[in-house]
Amino acid sequence: MSNLKFQRRIAAKILKVGENRIWFDPNKREEIEKAVTRADIKKLIEKKIVKALPEKLKKTRERKKKKRGPGSKKGGKYSIIGKKRRWILTIRPLRKMLKELRDSGQIDRKTYRKLYLLVKGGMFRSRAHLKTYLEQHGLIKGEK
Repeated sequence: MSNLKFQRRIAAKILKVGENRIWFDPNKREEIEKAVTRADIKKLIEKKIVKALPEKLKKTRERKKKKRGPGSKKGGKYSIIGKKRRWILTIRPLRKMLKELRDSGQIDRKTYRKLYLLVKGGMFRSRAHLKTYLEQHGLIKGEK
């Protein structure tokens, strides 16, 4: 049984596809083995003895995301969402909330600065956590 590596490589170059996409007619094996020039292989392509297979469909990005349920997630705590992304998702809403409170006059600039530094230090887990802290310490002006 002869190896058709050479013919496959030449056919791939002619058809401008990868070698894995080349299909040979299994019934015309001897004829393909005899083809040693580009012209010979071009004739075989015209006779439909050698042809390029269609591209395999790639899964869409949405389909890939769909299978990432809690049961199929592998790796540690930060393998899906990294530490930095998790920090960003926590810090931005907290800073936005502080700005809203300062601009509406519910907290003064001095309190804003102290809370901003506490937020930066990672003291609060969420907006709700920050709100309970403000209520417990009586820092909101409108709610005393």
